[in-house]
Amino acid sequence: MTRAEVDPVHIRVRDLHKSYGAHHVLKGVSFDVLRHKTNVVIGPSGSGKSVLMRQIIRLEKPDSGQVLVDGVDYASLEGMALQSKRRQMGMVFQASALFDSMTVFDNVAFPLREHTKLSRKEIRERVMARLESLGIAAAHAKWPAELSGGMQRRVAVARATVLETEILIYDEPTTGLDPLTVLTVDELIAETEEKFGVTSLVISHDMASVFRIADRITFLYFGEVAVSGSPAEVLERADGPIMEFIEASGVSRDFIERRAKEAG
Repeated sequence: MTRAEVDPVHIRVRDLHKSYGAHHVLKGVSFDVLRHKTNVVIGPSGSGKSVLMRQIIRLEKPDSGQVLVDGVDYASLEGMALQSKRRQMGMVFQASALFDSMTVFDNVAFPLREHTKLSRKEIRERVMARLESLGIAAAHAKWPAELSGGMQRRVAVARATVLETEILIYDEPTTGLDPLTVLTVDELIAETEEKFGVTSLVISHDMASVFRIADRITFLYFGEVAVSGSPAEVLERADGPIMEFIEASGVSRDFIERRAKEAG
């Protein structure tokens, strides 16, 4: 059995730095992302969450530090080696980012057409199987504008996982959604983990959602990790700025403590 099969840590971020000119955004960020778990990064606006996400998925190259995925440092990869490894990761963008000019089927088929040599028949079979597994096969001929917010997120997940993705990164997946649809998306994240065996990394500021879904929380505070651990550990170790941020979210402390205890 290989190390990758037994290691509970899927991604190790170590001493990550990123600056834009004189603006130092990430200041030595280090934390672990647990395999087959829901890992959430939270923090105030401007704390560096989106910048961190771009370094992990290697849309940008960090100035220094490591992003170790099963021991392979993504921060040091270039060219074809990077392209090959990056297929391990899928991205569900804020507001789904579906192609309006494509049907649901074509949106999900897009990565297969771009990155594989599968036949039309093989692509159709894989796309329809993925849509079926997520309960949206009947919508394959619809346009994104015809779908609800929750349905659009399902299509985005189908597109992000159709290449047999191992790691799924969600960028603010509940932004702009009504409370009932937020619950649907929270359930979708758990459902996707269970069905496809992915590791989930969620960038969020939705505190109620965070404490509903997280197995591990990393609090990013203006470019540095203030605390990282289970929901219960984060709540126990939260200092003034962290508790101020949590309480300002409008979620009751009783709710947070109850969910933290349940998540353990």
